[in-house]
Amino acid sequence: MIFKNPLTIAIAISLTLSGCANNTEQGAAIGAVAGAILGKSTGNHDKKRLVWGAAIGAIAGAGIGQYMDKQEQAFRDELAGSGIDVVREGDNIRLIMPSNITFATNQSYISTGFHTTLNDIAKVLTKFDKTLLSIEGHTDSSGSNTFNQNLSTQRAQSVKDYLVNKNILAERLKVTGHGENQPLVSNDTEKNRALNRRVEIQIIPNKA
Repeated sequence: MIFKNPLTIAIAISLTLSGCANNTEQGAAIGAVAGAILGKSTGNHDKKRLVWGAAIGAIAGAGIGQYMDKQEQAFRDELAGSGIDVVREGDNIRLIMPSNITFATNQSYISTGFHTTLNDIAKVLTKFDKTLLSIEGHTDSSGSNTFNQNLSTQRAQSVKDYLVNKNILAERLKVTGHGENQPLVSNDTEKNRALNRRVEIQIIPNKA
């Protein structure tokens, strides 16, 4: 017999694995294996996000806007004058951190002078702990694509490591390096290239 439905496959595997277990144990096995297989078989972003933020609390739908409004204002208060742009995009918040105030040229370690600002970011993230954080590195088009890809990933990872050291749950954080592939503006001038060298933190509500 050929099974095409992932849930059917999950149940079949679970029953095989459960052997002589009682019905309660069989049910638990079915649920666990089915959930794992279905989680891998779906391309649904919300289900991926549930895995990403499984360790943190969720916000009920009606309260998301107010929760993010308060968090946005907290970021604006803490980061005023820091050089960090706070951008609201629907229910999400984006922090844009230009590399000239965060990293030395072609380096992935965080500049000492930026520690205080990251501490302020961590302070807000600790208070508003029902959000997921996508930390994304970007470069300009100078240098090879491989170098830029690695540098963008390493810089994003450095920000993640710093926040984890400030007791932000690692389960909330995801790191992505985009290299030179997502410029804000054309790379035709030095001023523009400076704008494209950045790390962004996408702050996403963990929805119930």
